[in-house]
Order: sequence, then C-alpha cells, then structure tokens
Amino acid sequence: MRFIPTKLKGAFIVDLELHEDSRGFFARTFCAREFKEHGLVDVFVQCSASMSRQKGTLRGLHFQRAPDWEVKLVRCTAGAIYDVIVDLRPDSPTYLQHFGVELSAENHRALYIPKMFAHGLQTLADNTEVFYQISEFYKPDASSGIPYNDPRLQIRWPMVVSSISEKDSAWPLLT
Repeated sequence: MRFIPTKLKGAFIVDLELHEDSRGFFARTFCAREFKEHGLVDVFVQCSASMSRQKGTLRGLHFQRAPDWEVKLVRCTAGAIYDVIVDLRPDSPTYLQHFGVELSAENHRALYIPKMFAHGLQTLADNTEVFYQISEFYKPDASSGIPYNDPRLQIRWPMVVSSISEKDSAWPLLT
C-alpha cells in the first residue's frame, strides 16, 4: 500500500499495490502493521456498507461528536464517488477546510479519515457501493452532521444532488 498525505494533516489516500497476472490482481486493502508504522489507527471494530441506486446521491456530511469521534477507512467497491472530508479540529491550521477525492471500483483507492473530521460523499454512477471500516462502535446519540451545502465550507460537488435523506437535509449550519 502507498499512503499519500492530503492537504489535511492526518488524512491519507491509500493506494493499493496491485499484483497482477492473467487472472486479474491481488492486493492487500489493510495491514495493521503498515497502518501502525504510519502512525494511523490500526484497529477497526465495525465495518459498514452503503449502496446508492442513483448517481448524484449525497450522503453526509456525518461525524460522531466527542468523545466518540471515529476514524474511517472508506473504499468504493462498485461504481464511483466523490468523497469529501472536513477538518473539525478547532486547533488545526486547516480547521473547516475540506478535501475531496474520487474513489472508484476502477481506481481501487481508499481514504483514511482521522478523528474529528466530517465525511460525506456523492455518487458518480448508478448502483454505487461503498465499504467503511470504522474505529469506534456507532452511537446514535453521538451522531451529528453538517449540511452538504453549508456556505462556510464552499464545497463544489461534481453534480446536482439527485437524492439526499431528510436527516442530511436538516443538519444545522455551522455557526
């Protein structure tokens, strides 16, 4: 695996090292030792998957409030997404800045999202599936979010939103 730092300290794109032959390829998608060597969380206690039927679907921006912050490793296993993270660390020089990257079944990339980050994605293809590895157990009472179109963030999503949940439409604006 190759760990590519993003402009947001502690967040990484994780590229696979493909071992290809006539059958296709093989690659490790996670190695606790390598993650630990890079100073990253190396234990994930929960895995989740999402599937979105329609391109343009938006999920997020989600996070769990303190003390239940999560680290996530996100990979697109079918279709493609534009994945966005927002730095929520008040003492960070990149506080409220965001970073976006395309993850797809074709490029095999993953995004490592540190604690104290919001996460959202927009599907770029119909029938898109996303796989999440998560460092903390989900706690509904700690669940929170930011509107995908909060004017303070100025995120440029790649397409018009075709579908979004009521919950994601109702998050309060940043103050």
